[in-house]
Amino acid sequence: MTSAAPQDLVVTQATLDDWPVISGWAAAEGWNPGLSDGPAFFAQDPDGFFLGRIDGEPVSAVSVVNHGPDYAFLGCYLVRPDLRGRGHGLTTWKTALAHAGSRTVGLDGVVVQQGNYRQSGFRFAYRTVRFTGTAPAGTAPAGVRPAGPADLAALTAYDSACQPADRPRFLAEWLTGPGHRAVVRENGGRPAGYGVIRPGHDTLRIGPLFADTADDARALFAALTADAAGREVAIDVPEPNAAGIALAEEAGLRPSFETARMYTGPVRAHARERVFGVTTLELG
Repeated sequence: MTSAAPQDLVVTQATLDDWPVISGWAAAEGWNPGLSDGPAFFAQDPDGFFLGRIDGEPVSAVSVVNHGPDYAFLGCYLVRPDLRGRGHGLTTWKTALAHAGSRTVGLDGVVVQQGNYRQSGFRFAYRTVRFTGTAPAGTAPAGVRPAGPADLAALTAYDSACQPADRPRFLAEWLTGPGHRAVVRENGGRPAGYGVIRPGHDTLRIGPLFADTADDARALFAALTADAAGREVAIDVPEPNAAGIALAEEAGLRPSFETARMYTGPVRAHARERVFGVTTLELG
């Protein structure tokens, strides 16, 4: 097994039943995926996850989730630690990347891999910083309420304005997943922002946190953390959003991890200034 070469690797599409393996590897790397993320990922693109196996045993993984005809997102690039440096990751990568076709592909790359991603045609867009710490004590402010099924259409439209592609199937699962709690803030009967908090492997994860203004984002953050006071939380903030960085720092959170958002080509215009916290580093 330890002498296996790339030609011994068999790469196939993964299923939802394989998600515990993939998420377990991601947790071991410190990515801290949410405990119930899998169904939402697979709802967006059930053919977008890949596993490399040797003698039937999983050794590598990559996801390339197609969001639409023009955009895909790559994540969960993982190789079992005892089998790294043997070409298994690259073989899995090439097989999975073909699933994107001619789409622009985005990813959030860890520092040590960014050079390899550049060699594969990815170009730096901006840094994302993970902030972690103890959720502050507080109460949910007025003007923020739980999101329900009746909000799905409006939140899907709001989400689409903040993203390089539409993701309605993903969002329908994300808002209602086990342990996920979604809140919305309205202005004049329309969303002025929304956010989700969910349990991760070692902290509560906040994402997305999308809002029209810093005040809207601050109110949503307070509502999301109101029931989490004293617990560890994490939020991934795009560095260009200075108000998002300030919000995390004001809450007493500190940088613990960073990635680079990178793309292989152009993406559609979207309201990046509304992104105070990305949804997930694995899916954008």
